[in-house]
Amino acid sequence: MATHSLDTPLPHGLPVILDTNVVLSLWMFEDPTLIRLRAAVESGFLQAFTREDCLIELSRVLAYPQFQLLPEHQQAIADRYRSRCTLIEPVAHPDCELPTCLDRDDQKFLEVARDSGARALLSRDKLVLKLGKRPVIASRFAIITPERFQALLP
Repeated sequence: MATHSLDTPLPHGLPVILDTNVVLSLWMFEDPTLIRLRAAVESGFLQAFTREDCLIELSRVLAYPQFQLLPEHQQAIADRYRSRCTLIEPVAHPDCELPTCLDRDDQKFLEVARDSGARALLSRDKLVLKLGKRPVIASRFAIITPERFQALLP
């Protein structure tokens, strides 16, 4: 099978998946180095897909004591991200088997990418990025860092 690559220029409405750490970088930390990526999601240039269990994880992580976020700020971040996403349901009988992530919390992002038809899963997790080299993944979607993906934006 051919390796899936991202075309440049990227088309408007390109379907993508953001893992929790990328969402935190964009909306909680407001990483200034990723401002173009955030703007692309917020404007609809990129179409983010997610699933309810991904949103539950985001809410759980936003509540971590080390972040010291007030509950209303946690909710505002979660709501802002959710409003920019297309929510999908889990698929009971997928058309392909995915490799198993060592961190079971990451598996759902691979599933959302597969089930939504996303072209890219954005992550900084080294183990997730490594899975992008597997033929069953590479033939369907790219796994790429948000920094590398942002460099592809017009």
